Amino acid sequence: MLYTIAIYLYQLMVMLVSPFHEKARTMLRGQRKAFKILKEKVDKKARYVWFHAASLGEFEQGRPLMERFRREHPEYKILLTFFSPSGYEVRKNYQGADIICYLPFDTPSNVYRFLHLIRPEMAFFIKYEFWMDYMWACHHYGIPFYSISSIFRPNKIFFRWYGRPYARVLKYVTYFFVQDEQSRQLLASRGYVNNVTIVGDTRFDRVIDIAHQAKELPLVERFCSDAPCVFVAGSSWPPDEELIIPYFNSHPNMKLILAPHVIDERHLQQIEQRLSRPSIRYTQATAESVAQADCLILDCFGLLSSIYRYGQIAYVGGGFGEGIHNVPEAAIYGVPVLIGPNNKGFREAQDLLRMGGCFEITGPTLFNAVVDRLLSDNQLRSLRGAVCHDYITSNAGASDVIFRTLKL
Repeated sequence: MLYTIAIYLYQLMVMLVSPFHEKARTMLRGQRKAFKILKEKVDKKARYVWFHAASLGEFEQGRPLMERFRREHPEYKILLTFFSPSGYEVRKNYQGADIICYLPFDTPSNVYRFLHLIRPEMAFFIKYEFWMDYMWACHHYGIPFYSISSIFRPNKIFFRWYGRPYARVLKYVTYFFVQDEQSRQLLASRGYVNNVTIVGDTRFDRVIDIAHQAKELPLVERFCSDAPCVFVAGSSWPPDEELIIPYFNSHPNMKLILAPHVIDERHLQQIEQRLSRPSIRYTQATAESVAQADCLILDCFGLLSSIYRYGQIAYVGGGFGEGIHNVPEAAIYGVPVLIGPNNKGFREAQDLLRMGGCFEITGPTLFNAVVDRLLSDNQLRSLRGAVCHDYITSNAGASDVIFRTLKL
């Protein structure tokens, strides 16, 4: 009861702030369209597998499984739902799913309406997604519910004294495919032993697929052709750029590919104003102009995962804010990776920091020292990059384990 009240209050809050907050407004529009999309696109005769991702990162973790279903079990259609606009708005045209929409708010009426429209045969919720009413209803209607690439920590609500009512959602999970031993042990402490398997992170499978399918980008190749060293900064935020741009401005022996997380015109202009060396935006570049630039600004989506392979050093942004972005996406190419301090909740970052493939940056002095060292020592750069590549490839295979366990 308290959970349902909390969901209604959250829904009300989104409605109240939507006139003043673009993301809330986008979410509300998407929520209102969800059932319309479902009514128009659901094939009553089809068999559906349902994947749910909070946002873009979780989508990338679920993508290897979705694409494997597509290849090996074409008898199923795929429904993909998102909770966050940052996932849905980027991947709403993804060709690997038959229907894509927002997940309607987790209220009893929405859940009943949603499940009776779709009638999924299986549900796969990715990483941190545990919606009580949806999970209860799947359990009630006999729909197997799988938690994939999930991570549990002692400070999560399931393991706090005040979280015991909400922790009931765990009993509605048919099988947990967790990332690490600590998650397995925590679930065991609550009595979940026989339905838990450590598989690692399905995202490793995805980044390996991306690397094998990396796009040929002639403009980027032209930009990098005469550079002794290329520094690729992906998903950067202003605090990241405050470290990167001053260093780049004063080091003519390297070129910079900068892929800001936010690519609105105002932010792009702010970046350009801070650069003292020649720059060009990717969407405005030609073979001639890109050859004259020292900084290539990636002002479009969908290319970053292919562009990391052109660098000798990578920086993954977000570590001075809510958390770092996709480290494996850069690490697969065998380059050392720099990250900000907010990385504690990311297993791959913690592993690579311990192994020496990643470097934690806390401010400009440390950033300058680390990049100086990597630029001047080719052997060190190569060794640290190899650590990253080997770590990703050695941890691949989560999708295979999941499919073997499901016995499809």
